[in-house]
Amino acid sequence: MHWGKHNRLDRVMPGLPQGTGSVMLAIDHGYFMGAVGGLEVPKETIVPLLPYADSLMITRGILQYSIPKRTNIPIVLRMSSGNSILNEDMSCEKLCVDIEDAIRMNASMVAFSIYIGSEWEHQTIVEFSKLINKAKRYGIPILAVTAVGKNMNRDLKYLTLASRISVELGADVIKTYYCEGFDQLTKSVPVPVIIAGGKKIPEADALQLAHNAIKDGARGVDMGRNIFKAENPKSMIQAVRSVVVDGVNPADAFTQYQKAL
Repeated sequence: MHWGKHNRLDRVMPGLPQGTGSVMLAIDHGYFMGAVGGLEVPKETIVPLLPYADSLMITRGILQYSIPKRTNIPIVLRMSSGNSILNEDMSCEKLCVDIEDAIRMNASMVAFSIYIGSEWEHQTIVEFSKLINKAKRYGIPILAVTAVGKNMNRDLKYLTLASRISVELGADVIKTYYCEGFDQLTKSVPVPVIIAGGKKIPEADALQLAHNAIKDGARGVDMGRNIFKAENPKSMIQAVRSVVVDGVNPADAFTQYQKAL
């Protein structure tokens, strides 16, 4: 890994050289969900959370129009898009952002979803490979999002398969779901793994999820709805950070979160 790529990766995940976790704030949901609850007015929700996130996973539209230009936060730019939630099958994604546009927007990492086992598996793998070829040319790290369709199980066998395929194709970081036996997945994937927060769950459960993932080898979390849909998003991202970065017990982190309500 040459200097530029190494530097960008460490900016997105500053916990890597420190041996701790990193917190990525996921706010790219709108590319298929529209004005998702909690992000109806993106700028109002996102800006107060920026000081507590290590990086921001975002679409180019919201980056352009909702994030202050002088914000010095590493950007993980969503490069794929396809169907919306109005379609039964949302796995028909393709590469829809030019690598040159990612460079113009100063992205530190690019992200793409692949749908292993779906009807559109071949298309997403080929499109992902095109992004890898282009991003590697410019030394930009690639995040593979191992998306899961409605008819797929989030079990160890499937998630390990999807994650390992992503690495074999050239991904530098894997974003996947936490599952039973997750430590086996992280051992079989020779690049950093971060977990998706997924759907909104109770705050105490989300903090426990983050703790379990880090304990089992994850190098960070990419949480969105479990932060910006919380009763107090600012306190929630601070609680997540204390668990992921500082190693605070999730029960203690939840107690501190409650005190801030």
